[in-house]
Amino acid sequence: MKGLGLFFLCLLQISCNSQKAEKINGVSFVGSREEVTQTNVDPVLNVAANYAAVMPFGFARTLNSPNVIFNTDRQWYGETRRGAKQYIELLQKNGVKIMLKPQIWIWKGEFTGDMTMESEEDWKTLEETYSDFILTYAKLAEETKVEIYCIGTELEEFVKNRPQYWKDLVDKVRNVFSGKLTYAANWDEYTRTPFWEKLDYIGVDAYFPLSEESHPSLEQMKLGWQPWKSKLLAISEAKDKPVLFTEFGYRSMDYTAKKPWLVDRNEMDVNLKAQADATQAIFDEFWKEKWFAGGFVWKWFIHHTKSGGEKDNRFTPQNKPAESVIQKHYVSFNNPNP
Repeated sequence: MKGLGLFFLCLLQISCNSQKAEKINGVSFVGSREEVTQTNVDPVLNVAANYAAVMPFGFARTLNSPNVIFNTDRQWYGETRRGAKQYIELLQKNGVKIMLKPQIWIWKGEFTGDMTMESEEDWKTLEETYSDFILTYAKLAEETKVEIYCIGTELEEFVKNRPQYWKDLVDKVRNVFSGKLTYAANWDEYTRTPFWEKLDYIGVDAYFPLSEESHPSLEQMKLGWQPWKSKLLAISEAKDKPVLFTEFGYRSMDYTAKKPWLVDRNEMDVNLKAQADATQAIFDEFWKEKWFAGGFVWKWFIHHTKSGGEKDNRFTPQNKPAESVIQKHYVSFNNPNP
């Protein structure tokens, strides 16, 4: 009888461990000018990430430009098809799974969610060039056998104006890619995305406002998550899909939880503790939830020793207390490289 009890205890432990291993503990692996080396991948392993988002880029000249330009000689190596493939293959060689996440950058850094066309002709051109962009990388995703492919990032006006195009695009991607699909909706967009039923994950870039305070406490930020968490759970249940944070992260500055989406180069005071506490809060609130798939830290640069640090108020957690918070939780939920 005692042996039978130990047997069931072992089964329970295996079950719990397998639930932890299913979490996506990712970093957003930023493209650079050059090839990735083992030295660049080692810090990803050290933080115990089991996934990396590889992000080739396409470009548009303005919010009203219909042409998505991509895979050119003028781009950084890591933003091209060749570079993305090299990044993917070296990460995979180290046991890191991949979400391939092609994105659009609009000159001067204008918000992609506001991208709209001025004529039907321009909308059709945008559809054609965006399809070329997305299907090019969908084929790369299949060629390299990545686990997840993201068909778009923060393109609310494009989605709102051309919903049938997006539904058809999912079908076209399914014809060339056999893995899981998601779309990265902005934090204030995901409730209106009309094609979650056709995807595998409800993807959300999780820059939700949590607190108006300059130095918010951990408890204040956890409290600030409650209304957002309820809505995320509701859509997960309604669509019968897990929620994936396609991006999550905070800047290491005062007011980090007030408008977490800010990317401007402001002079806000560095606040390393606020970033670490905000990161702790998101792990405390989400990583144990069965309906939550995991997420990708924004963002992780390939030159680790030169990134972040105690004087940096940007998003990267590298060489800051937040990196230790991430490592602790990623080790806890999945550690393929102890």
